Amino acid sequence: MDEPTNKRDPDQTRTRILDAALNIFANKGYYSTRMDEIVDESQTSKGSIYFHFPNKEQLFLALVDQFADLLERRVTEAIQQEEVGIHRVRVALETCLTTFAKYRRPAKLLLVQAVGLGTTFENKRNEVNDRFADLIAIYLQEAIDVGDIPPTDVEVVSYAWMGAIYGVVIRWVYTGEPEQQRIMESLLPVLLRSVGFETKEESGE
Repeated sequence: MDEPTNKRDPDQTRTRILDAALNIFANKGYYSTRMDEIVDESQTSKGSIYFHFPNKEQLFLALVDQFADLLERRVTEAIQQEEVGIHRVRVALETCLTTFAKYRRPAKLLLVQAVGLGTTFENKRNEVNDRFADLIAIYLQEAIDVGDIPPTDVEVVSYAWMGAIYGVVIRWVYTGEPEQQRIMESLLPVLLRSVGFETKEESGE
């Protein structure tokens, strides 16, 4: 009877450690956080933490990956019911912004704090940026293939879009401005128009 629980325990412990680390990092910052505090918060042991994460740096990087996985999963699930084309692009962008809004605390921690933490963290940020730029490029190419938008360099455009999204989101997690609805109403149409897509209202149809 106990065997299945024991088998699940390592994953449950890892989740508790990540949850605790997120709380401590968010409250104290990366440099001020001590592993002992994460041990206490997660109600585990040093041995358990070091079994899963060799050091504080790897623990922080795991949190970055966890948030990126969540974001990609939300986007992928949201576009599944959409027809291939520009509407998938729109829904993907909307879902991305909605997820940042729902998880503002980890977004602030992982987007803002990681900026000043050296080469390792910058490499991780670039890795995540590449991951989502590639995803945007796929959806843009699909929209081109079905004729929703004219041909364009999807690689260049996807990185330009990531830069625009990142700039707005960074300011938002710092200050709470502009409001999410303003971002949705202003940024999304600009990005879509940049690849030659117009809504029926804009085209006068």
